[in-house]
Formats: sequence, C-alpha cells, structure tokens
Amino acid sequence: MSLKYQVVPVTSFAQNCSIVWCDETMQGIVVDPGGDVEVLKQTIDRLNIEIVKLVLTHGHLDHVGGTQSLAALLGHTEIIGPHQEDHFWLQSLSGQSQMFGFPHTEAFEPNEWLNDGDKVTFGNQVLDVLHTPGHTPGHVVLFSESAQLAFVGDVLFSGGIGRTDFPKGDFDTLVKSIKTKLWPLGGDVRFVPGHGPESTFGQERATNPFVADQMPLY
Repeated sequence: MSLKYQVVPVTSFAQNCSIVWCDETMQGIVVDPGGDVEVLKQTIDRLNIEIVKLVLTHGHLDHVGGTQSLAALLGHTEIIGPHQEDHFWLQSLSGQSQMFGFPHTEAFEPNEWLNDGDKVTFGNQVLDVLHTPGHTPGHVVLFSESAQLAFVGDVLFSGGIGRTDFPKGDFDTLVKSIKTKLWPLGGDVRFVPGHGPESTFGQERATNPFVADQMPLY
C-alpha cells in the first residue's frame, strides 16, 4: 500500500495545502485547506479521491480559512485538529481575516481535537499525531511511518523555523518540539512544510541555522 500526496499552494501567503490519499482505496484527507477552495475541489475531482477528513495542523488563517467552505462543497466532511490549545486562534478567525485582508472567515470548532499520540486514518493509511507547540500552542504534526513522510505545518521550514512572535508563541518551546519530536523520527524523513520547498530532517539537522545539531565544523 502506498501513500500519495499533492501539494497545492493556496492564498496570498502561498500556504502548502496537501491532498493526501491511499492509492489502494482512493480515500484521502486534505491537510490545511487555507483557501482557494474551488482550486482544491477541482484537484480532488481530477484525482478522483474520496475526501473523508479535513485535518488542521494549527489555527492560523492561511491554514484553515477555506475549511468550512471546502467541507460544505465536499458534503460536510469531518474537520479534525488541531490540538485544543489552538481553540483561541479558531475563535479569532473573523478578526484575522479582517487584519490580513482575506475573505471574511467565521469562527468554528472542529468535530474532533487532536492530541499527541492520536492517529489519523484514511483508507489503509495511518498518520501519527505529534503535538508540537511553539509556533502556536496547539500545533500538531502528522507523520506517516510507512512513507517516511511528515506534514509539519509551520513548525519547520527548509532553512528556517516557524515564527514565535504571535500570541502564545515561544521560541524555546518550538526548538524543543523540533529536537524532541521530529529529529527522533529519523534523518531520512521527508517533510512538507506550511510554506516553501520540501526537505528532510537530516538536511535540516545539518544546515538549518536555527536547529542544526549536526552542522559540519570548518
């Protein structure tokens, strides 16, 4: 069995929304449907995937702004995540959308919050949930052990890490999340960040100036 995915950049923030599916059953999920829901729906239809869940890594507008619209377009698909510590972000969506000039976005609550150790299932695929606070207090990462692939939202980027100057963000907490939750998964794990190009944990351990612990000594 194999996990497939397609990244669709959405919103003016070029947020990496991921359509992820099991190629045996063609059941799938959408990770962080931040906006441009018509484009997402067209891609889902073209790929002929049955979307069973919309999964949120954290509550920032560019990651969740299209969630309710897409759920309605797909037939009221279940919304799960992030961790309940991001409840206040989801409740502030109206203000966030006004502040950033996005279409008005109503506050909402997911059908289910996610906790560290939970599993997200679709078709024959299983994603492990890791609670990774720091960028936001309720941020989660989704990890496929079989595919050696992680969807990390705004925790880690190629060459960078998430911002920590938002309410309830914390730099030391974010670095601890990366080093204690992500690095143990293995250097070969490829990750899809919330923005920008993909990388591997090994590459970031060797070169990322914020969290590298295996940078070569010159």
